[in-house]
Amino acid sequence: MELVKELPEIFEEFAEQRQRSFLVMKEVKDKGIPVVGAYCTYFPQEIAMAMGAVTVGLCSTSDETIPIAEKDLPKNLCPMVKASYGFAVSDKCPFFYFSDVVVGETTCDGKKKMYELMKEFKNVYIMELPNSQRADSLELWTKEIIRFKEYLEKTFNVEITEEKVRHAVHVSNQGRIALKKFYEVMKNDPAPMNGSQLFGVLYGSQFKFDKEKMPAEIDALREKLMKEYEEGEKPERKKRILLTGCPSSGAPMKVVKAIEEHGGNVVVYENCGGAKSVDRLIDEDAEDIYKAIAERYLAIGCSVMTPDNNRIELMGRLLEEYNIEGVVEMTLQACHTYNIEAKSIEKFVKSKGLPYIHVETDYSQADIGQLDTRIAAFLEMI
Repeated sequence: MELVKELPEIFEEFAEQRQRSFLVMKEVKDKGIPVVGAYCTYFPQEIAMAMGAVTVGLCSTSDETIPIAEKDLPKNLCPMVKASYGFAVSDKCPFFYFSDVVVGETTCDGKKKMYELMKEFKNVYIMELPNSQRADSLELWTKEIIRFKEYLEKTFNVEITEEKVRHAVHVSNQGRIALKKFYEVMKNDPAPMNGSQLFGVLYGSQFKFDKEKMPAEIDALREKLMKEYEEGEKPERKKRILLTGCPSSGAPMKVVKAIEEHGGNVVVYENCGGAKSVDRLIDEDAEDIYKAIAERYLAIGCSVMTPDNNRIELMGRLLEEYNIEGVVEMTLQACHTYNIEAKSIEKFVKSKGLPYIHVETDYSQADIGQLDTRIAAFLEMI
């Protein structure tokens, strides 16, 4: 990445990385490199990376294909599940089209049953994710990761050695460290950028297919950003918001825009694609590397876990470290686990003496006026 570029252009480059990656994906396939697609933060990408495959997040963030999905799926289903299926069944997601295998996981009921339908037209591999974080759950998840490794070896006629797995773990950890350092610049007050710019980099980095080069690009962006912040005029201070709940990429970014338009700034994302995705590293020196991978992924805090103590633990740290002044929880309609758990999050946040608001939305633009009104009132209260 050229450091001579102006910052807004660099942010734009990351934000548009997904679109540019469509063309790169075609080049990857032309070279005969396997592509493994996935939808979830629990996907243990290191196993696929150790095979030499490119891993990619699949399309699920727009309402464009929901009408297509509703021909097969209930209308009152989570919009993320409907969008995932709609992009897949209509062949409107280049990443899905080029994926040799799609890896699913038993998180929520909607996704589990969607994968069954998806299997009718795509090679889908399901990993049995435990819904608790007990010792016996870790044992099961470790076996699932080894089973996934053996599936890839058999399907692609390759050998995934422990040495290759450990190298993939190191590469992934370096990426997580770089992203964590990048979003930690938001601890500065006032923050050096707005939350939508921050998320553009976090989200765009998922579509940087050369995982070994990505950390240097993130570090270069962070250094340039902080140099301009320290030497230039400080940006206007805005109310410091933590966003939690369902994934916010794509259509749900309307919530972030509403926060920014009314004097707030999302200085940290606790949700998927944000802090929870890179907060923990894999122990590279562990004697059992597969168990170490399993430990790292199983420890992710998500509402599919019962109890979800790790989400609370992470949020508690973020509230303090980022000097948070208010918490916005964004959930998607019909996402039962997050909508029910919102009550526990509200109780926790208010126990810290902080204001909290829960907004439930979908992928349409129909509720933008209502969102604006509620979020404006919430920020006015802080």
